[in-house]
Amino acid sequence: MSLTSPWRADFPGILALDSEGQTYLDSAATAQKPQAMLDSLFGYLSSGAANVHRAQHLPGERATRAFEATRDKAVAWLNAASREEIVFTRGTTESLNLLAFGLEHLFQPGEQIVVSALEHHANLLPWQQLALRRGLELVVLPLNASGSVDLQQAATLIGPRTRLLAVSQLSNVLGRWQPVLELITLARAQGALTVVDGAQGAVHGRHDIQALGCDFYVCSSHKLYGPDGVGLLHGRREALEQLRHWQFGGEMVLQADYQESRFRPAPLGFEAGTPPISGVIALGATLDYLSSLDAAAVAGHEAALHAKLLAGLAVRDGVRLLGEPQLALACFTVNGVHSADLAHLLTDQGIAVRTGHHCAMPLLKQLGLPGAIRVSLGLYNDGADLERFFAALDKALELLR
Repeated sequence: MSLTSPWRADFPGILALDSEGQTYLDSAATAQKPQAMLDSLFGYLSSGAANVHRAQHLPGERATRAFEATRDKAVAWLNAASREEIVFTRGTTESLNLLAFGLEHLFQPGEQIVVSALEHHANLLPWQQLALRRGLELVVLPLNASGSVDLQQAATLIGPRTRLLAVSQLSNVLGRWQPVLELITLARAQGALTVVDGAQGAVHGRHDIQALGCDFYVCSSHKLYGPDGVGLLHGRREALEQLRHWQFGGEMVLQADYQESRFRPAPLGFEAGTPPISGVIALGATLDYLSSLDAAAVAGHEAALHAKLLAGLAVRDGVRLLGEPQLALACFTVNGVHSADLAHLLTDQGIAVRTGHHCAMPLLKQLGLPGAIRVSLGLYNDGADLERFFAALDKALELLR
């Protein structure tokens, strides 16, 4: 089966890498961009850039319309209840830090924040530092052998002192959907706030935020085939009302005097300063592009590619897979081979994969590993990419073993 991607030609970056002899298998770190996004970005910047919201002139009005149109597209993409629930940030990391600082006033010493053992540093460190600042207990939910949060243990660890649960929807190391619905139910039964890190999950399938039922959902544009420097923070209206402002400056002010000021509510109250205007507008074009695709065809292609990746790794001696990945990626080590050495030889052969702890150092330590190789897939990848990867892997292992 050739597993040809019908969307590959939509991504000039992939075609450019092809011409350089590079095979890009690092989409979980950042994805290549569709032509529709590039056209939007260039179109805005070349037709007269302007700041948004405050100007009355034509360029400013045009930029504001395009900028706010992306907010409406994000509402549709996530099935949010209203446009007031969508806050633009500069990425998942900023969104999570915004929440950790904006919610800090709600916590009292001795209360608990709950995360899982697989969290990316972006969804661990802000809560870790909040716990240190406020004298809180950081509770870590353990995983089962497949790499999913152990729900039986979670039910005992999420308790009356739990004030917030923050968990990833899809692990960037283990490649498994996490039981977020069940975890959210456990947390809400205790009256706790819930945060879902959708940085990886948002890329694979459409997710109904209202059905998910979390208080906050965050994701990044650059993994979602959009520009870098843009993030989406969705918050239920009641949850957003509990946030205190954390950055101050232009745009977010309702009334300012020398000694005191009043600030706008969400979303503009949390978008201090000039936002990433061109990036937000280009993200809107990306969402239009993704919405135009046959979602079932994309899911089927990604599933077939992933199955080919797992099958190829399974037949190679000494390969140890981390967990039981379900889609999008696979992390692995090879017995007796240092991952950095293997990655170096793959790089020499034009294979772009990622090695190291994947911003999940505590998880890798728990697994007893200094690092692992990660192969991650985008909708533009095809079977030939994986065939080149496996040929390079075999050649590298011949040299290292």
